[in-house]
Amino acid sequence: MVYEFRYLAPKSKAKLCAMLLEHAQDGKLLAGGTDLLPNIRNGVFRLKYVIDLKQLPGAASLKYSQQDGLILGPAVTINDVLRNRTARRLYPVLCDCAHELASHQIRNRATVAGNVANASPCSDMAPALLCLGATAVIRSATGQRTIPFTQFFAGVKKTVMLPGEFLEHIIIPPAASPAAGRYLKLKRIAGHDLGIVGVLGTLQDGKRRFAVSSAAPTPVLVENVAAGDDESTVVKKVLAAVSPISDVRSSKEYREHMIGVFVQRLLQEVQ
Repeated sequence: MVYEFRYLAPKSKAKLCAMLLEHAQDGKLLAGGTDLLPNIRNGVFRLKYVIDLKQLPGAASLKYSQQDGLILGPAVTINDVLRNRTARRLYPVLCDCAHELASHQIRNRATVAGNVANASPCSDMAPALLCLGATAVIRSATGQRTIPFTQFFAGVKKTVMLPGEFLEHIIIPPAASPAAGRYLKLKRIAGHDLGIVGVLGTLQDGKRRFAVSSAAPTPVLVENVAAGDDESTVVKKVLAAVSPISDVRSSKEYREHMIGVFVQRLLQEVQ
């Protein structure tokens, strides 16, 4: 399908917030566009305005400090993260999740902020941000508010962001480094594909965390794992936190089975 829409590229945060508020019903924000543009082409969205944030000063900034941690602007792409030496050295689980997102070509366009703001249950970047204790800095015309990613997702394709707001920065605290971990993702086919289910397991300072995608209305963080828990107890705790469904990609039962398999593997491999 082909239809016309107006392309807007504000160069200040104030103008961007004003445009987002004005066009809350007939416009969408463009970061990487890897979800938005196919949805426009397929007729899922019939928009009058597409508002590009990449012209904002510092939108593609990716920087680290010992005081603040890793700060990602809203236009930082997945491959920007993978190419960043500091991210690879200090936050390897972030890069592990990034590497599993789509193909190299898509990762050149897709952004970390867009991946989580899209709020898909199968988000590949959400598990890392949940396990690493990341926070979202949300900007509106009236100022900023900061919330942890454990409170960011509100449902399928829904976040806590309000009309006129956008995800200005993602902050991963320095205390999250170094965290050992691995991301296991089940796909329908070999290679790059949407996840049937994904499980990230991390270990830091003796504390284990698990984050699961494609198994609930939102990505899920599980951090009530005790050091003395045996394998079956950990699996039960993770399964109790999720609510997978049956759909065209998988049955509920298969998802539950593979979550258990992945948790067992991560307990053995992440030491």
